[in-house]
Amino acid sequence: MADSATGGPVDPADGDGKERGDTSRPVTIAYIAESAGVSVPTVSKVINGKSGVSADTRARVEALVNEYGYRKPSGANRNNVVELVFRELEHMWAIEIIRGVERVARRHRVGLMVSEFGLHDTGEPTWDDTVSRRPNCVLSVAQLSEAEREQLRAKGIPFVVFDPATELPDDVPFVGATNWSGGRAATRHLTELGHRRIAMIGGPEDQLYCCARLDGYHSALQAAGLPADPALVVHAPLTHEDGITAARALLALPERPTAIFAANDLQALGVYQAAREAGLRIPDDLSVVGFDDLPVVAWVDPPLTTVHQPLTEMAVAATELALTLGRGEAAPQTGLEIATTLTVRASTAPPKD
Repeated sequence: MADSATGGPVDPADGDGKERGDTSRPVTIAYIAESAGVSVPTVSKVINGKSGVSADTRARVEALVNEYGYRKPSGANRNNVVELVFRELEHMWAIEIIRGVERVARRHRVGLMVSEFGLHDTGEPTWDDTVSRRPNCVLSVAQLSEAEREQLRAKGIPFVVFDPATELPDDVPFVGATNWSGGRAATRHLTELGHRRIAMIGGPEDQLYCCARLDGYHSALQAAGLPADPALVVHAPLTHEDGITAARALLALPERPTAIFAANDLQALGVYQAAREAGLRIPDDLSVVGFDDLPVVAWVDPPLTTVHQPLTEMAVAATELALTLGRGEAAPQTGLEIATTLTVRASTAPPKD
């Protein structure tokens, strides 16, 4: 028999309950939603006692829930596995996250499964397989939509969002980093060295952590009494290639910057290449600061000054939080930000007179 929510086989222990009338259909949240003429997230909100549903709709859904005998799934039949979900696994920092999750999973003697879903616009199935596997909990580096969050809640699967890229509702558990403080520390380091034309390669403007790093940059400029020149800020994707392109544009300005702060290390490595193309030496002619502190940046020439984002420690904290929720225990706090620190190496120096 097919589950109308997932298209997969019905799990007799999944709490989707008894059937009514037509025995060819299981009573799933999707079936209740179809019967009530509402969306699956709306039914999930009613079942979980959440707001945002009109009184009439709530009453209609509750009546169907009672009539069909639907029972909310419990965590008793979940597998002893934490599932780590990436939208993409191409980024170099993924291994740092996996390392932290694996450390906690091993300590708690739970299994670890790593999944890659692809981007939202790929049109490929995403959470159906995860839901059918019934992990103990989910740690998502992929940014969850409201519908995806409700799909997990409907099956009683706790989740934690790692390093949120967008604003989340207050009840969504997450672990992030102090991106604003990191951006401020990076820029303050450059102002204290005496730089006055400090450029920034910002990340995508719709990414929350990139906006926070840019805000930290502006705060440090203001604290140093320096004007914020819009010409010195370029937004680009967080890749090496886009870092090259952005740096070329900045270094081609009539009055080029003496320092560039990049929103991540991959962009910063792109600045290195653009500087070489322009015949500039780092740090003699141009100081460069990155963000993340990937292991590779300590080995480039010169070693990169960067903001250390404690990815492994963040992953440890996120996994502990996810497992706490998976045990049905109350979390000590819903959201947690772990401090960033500036790692000074050889890519920054005072500007030439």
